[in-house]
Amino acid sequence: MVLSCSVVFGYWCLTMRQHKVQGQRNVHPHLDTFRMLCGGKKSCFAATVCIVTLTSMVTLSYLRLQRPSHQPKIIYEVSKCRGEITNSTITPLTDNRTFIVSAYFDNREGKVTRVIGIVHHEDVKELFCWFCCQPDGKIYVSKAAIDVHSDRFGFPYGAADIVCSEPENCDPTHVSIHQSPLGNIDQLPSFEIKNRKAEPFPVDFTVCISAMFGHYNNVLQFVQSMEMYKILGVQKVVIYKNNCSHLMEKVLRLYMEEGTVEIIPWPINSHLRVSSKWHFSMDGKDIGYYGQITALNDCLYRNMQRSKFVILNDADEIILPLKHPDWKTMMSSLQEQNPGTAVFLFENHIFPESISTPMFNILSWNTVPGVNILNHVHREPDRKDVFNPKKMIVDPRKVIQTSVHSVLHAYGNSVNVPMDVALVYHCREPLQANLPRESLIRDTTLWRYNSSLIMNVNKVLYQTVL
Repeated sequence: MVLSCSVVFGYWCLTMRQHKVQGQRNVHPHLDTFRMLCGGKKSCFAATVCIVTLTSMVTLSYLRLQRPSHQPKIIYEVSKCRGEITNSTITPLTDNRTFIVSAYFDNREGKVTRVIGIVHHEDVKELFCWFCCQPDGKIYVSKAAIDVHSDRFGFPYGAADIVCSEPENCDPTHVSIHQSPLGNIDQLPSFEIKNRKAEPFPVDFTVCISAMFGHYNNVLQFVQSMEMYKILGVQKVVIYKNNCSHLMEKVLRLYMEEGTVEIIPWPINSHLRVSSKWHFSMDGKDIGYYGQITALNDCLYRNMQRSKFVILNDADEIILPLKHPDWKTMMSSLQEQNPGTAVFLFENHIFPESISTPMFNILSWNTVPGVNILNHVHREPDRKDVFNPKKMIVDPRKVIQTSVHSVLHAYGNSVNVPMDVALVYHCREPLQANLPRESLIRDTTLWRYNSSLIMNVNKVLYQTVL
């Protein structure tokens, strides 16, 4: 019976894996297959018990992976902790197969340092964290648990959590990562361990945008998105910038000076062959979409102690409330209805830029490069049997790993927010280009904000572009 249970479970996992679409599982089509493999009710019950047991084992195995089993060991003492403190966003190790982004203290399942990085999923086998403890100068080395995220989409390099137990009797401020437990810490790059102190959240909402690349020049739509975020309640927008146009730089500088935007330099193409596609089959480079998933995870941890909520979306996307005036009242209502929820998922809907309703033709905007979202209020209908991607508002303290359209591991539930509560307004090129205008759905929700939006956008443009 145990063997047959294992076979059933193996087949179940295989079929589930085949039908996984960017983190979403459709289990219902396999219920009949499962019943057929089970045979009668008794064997089905036994198989179910077996599946539950094995699933629990898999879950425990993952949590065990997240908790490093190797405790730090003192290897030598120095008179003073040294090492070159790096300020680079992406730092390659000497193997050129491991790239370190940032290190964060994480005490949710023990006293560990969690390093966000990029690794080759096959070539990187062992890594070690080197801690120097002040004031005694003791050097501790801890073997890392390397957890390459499951959503590499076929690319050889992917986001990774490099997790190490910290010394029990000190709170290190910096960590070095090395391929060996032997060496000289003075010759290793040193990374500040962030999030050491828990503080009251200075902001309620932070938007994470990754990654800005391709000499981005959609200035008008970017400014409109930024001003919509501010109307809806954002206080901080974090942008992982690879490159953009000179005009866009002027706009970013203004938002940085007012304190809204934080720019994280993202020179990933200096280290890896990057693709602008999401899947390896579309473009066989080293890593997909300019390392977007690594940037999103870094942004999540970067703001874990700074923001009550983190919003993961692109610059051409706006989570638009339909029942509430802003994000704060919307999230208050959603949390009341769904206590303990970690992730709120909002369905993405395309408002094609090819279909225009010229209600707000503002003459001065015609000289600004980019799309005027106020003129695009028709959305594409859902397509039968086609998955609508989601974007998220998350409680960052409850998330372990995130992907683009769902989280991979979290301490709480994920909830799909009904479309009559909110949707993702996504103005871009059409996905259903052959649809006539009359087949689209007119949705003027955005126009509720037109007066404030136009005034705020004009203020920014006259300070930067016009």
